[in-house]
Order: sequence, then structure tokens, then C-alpha cells
Amino acid sequence: MDRARIIAETAARISRELGAAAIMVSGELSFEGIETGGIPVYHISMRPKSIIDHLVSTGKDSKNPLKELGDQINREASGNSENLQQAAAIEYVLGKQESGIIVGVVETRGSSSIIVHSLDENPLIKAMKECQERIKSEVMSAIMKISFDIVLTGREGKKMGAAFIIGDSEEVMKRSHQIILNPYTGHEEAYRSVLDKRNWESIKEFAQLDGVFVVDENGIIHAAGRYLDVDGKNVDIDKGLGGRHVSAAAISRDTVAIAVTISESGGVLRVYKDAKEIICMECLKSAVRYI
Repeated sequence: MDRARIIAETAARISRELGAAAIMVSGELSFEGIETGGIPVYHISMRPKSIIDHLVSTGKDSKNPLKELGDQINREASGNSENLQQAAAIEYVLGKQESGIIVGVVETRGSSSIIVHSLDENPLIKAMKECQERIKSEVMSAIMKISFDIVLTGREGKKMGAAFIIGDSEEVMKRSHQIILNPYTGHEEAYRSVLDKRNWESIKEFAQLDGVFVVDENGIIHAAGRYLDVDGKNVDIDKGLGGRHVSAAAISRDTVAIAVTISESGGVLRVYKDAKEIICMECLKSAVRYI
């Protein structure tokens, strides 16, 4: 029996014994002909380059090559686990998985690993549930789905950034002003709801405008092209992030709103609550049903 089949059968057996909700596979490992007990298998897209590609290779002059190799394996395993957490969190947002155990099979150059991950302990899912204490879960889910779409497809093939300020809309409107005419002025709520997928294309269109979207806790958009009048001093965010992220973090400090930002350059999705970054997703290609 070849190595790949042994790994796949082992992962399937672990999944059956644990009653896993799904098996997630990063790599070319095939589960064809392997009994999973009805557990769905997904292929997920991780970062384009393996974590191990970024590690310093063990050279001939190394004083302790075994220790360095062990450190590399530990770092790679940690990176694989984080990527699996992100993929599982995306599946949660998309409504495919809500609880239970995920068994991940991650293949990298020269090694394979099997990871057992509990959705109930997923830090990204916990952070999203914290946001849902302030805004409706379906609103948060809709904004995240729209954000994923913006990251993956942009607009007419071009990358773009965006920011959604959700909840406490009255205070947010008081602390902001229009930099262009508000495209949502005078429209009925039905045409301003993020919960209606028929509105998503227009949202993506208006995401090309400078400024932010202001969305209330029920998912009704109050404005697009809005400029936040906030003081960004003492806001602690990653170096290199622009004004969109600074103002988004600041408005989440000055109000009880949740801020979701998308970086135009790197396609990274971040969520701010109380001026703290509680979610950062760098790898956003969703898992795809394989079996």
C-alpha cells in the first residue's frame, strides 16, 4: 500500500472514530474509494507558497541540524494549523459547518500531517460570535461573505479595498460625513439590505468609491462613500496599514460598532472591535466540496 493511501485511510478512520463533521484536505491527496462513513471531504486552498518555503534551510555549516529541522517542522505544523483554522472559519461563515470536529490533512513539500481541530475552540469563530453579541449573526455572515467575494473577485478583474462599519449606526453617522453624494439616499430598505443577495452586486459596485459603508445592526445600509471623523491617535494597529484601517479601528473604539476592512494590496480581511483587531484572514479561498 502506498504512503498516500495509508495517510488517507488513517485520516478517514480517525474521522469516523471521532464522529468528525468534515475532512479538509490541502494538497493532492485523493480519498477516492476510501470509506469515510458519510463524512464529507473538502479540498481547501492554502497559501500559494508552503510555509516551509519561508523557512531557512539547514545548511552544512549548521551546528545542530537535527534541532533546526525540528524547529522547521514545528513552525510548519503551526502554520498548517492556523491555515486550517482559517479554512474552518470560512466554512462556518458560509454556513457549511457550525460545530464539531474537523480532521485536516495537510501536504507540504516532503511531509504530511493530520490535524484534529475543534470548531468550538476555533479562535476566529469565537471572535465572530463575540461580534454577534452586538449585531445579528446573519448580518455579520452576510458582510463577511460580501467581503470574501470582494477579496476573491474584486471588480471587473481589479483588486479593491473596502470597509464596513456595522451597528451603532446613529453614532457612526454623527461621527462621519459624506465625501460624495450618498448613493443610498431615498431608497427603500429592501434595496439597502445586505441580507438580500440581489443587492450584493450594487454593494460591490459602490465599494469602489472612497470612504466606508455604514450598516445598522439589522443589515440596512445607511450610507456609502462616508468619511469617518475620528482621531486615530493611540490606535494600535499593524505598521504599514493605511487610513482606512486606522479610522475603522478608531470608530470601533469610539462607538460599539464592528468594523470590517479589506486591504486592496494584500486582500487581507480584518475585523476590529473596541479598537482591537480580533480577526485577520490572509488565506480566503474557500473550501470546495470534493466528495
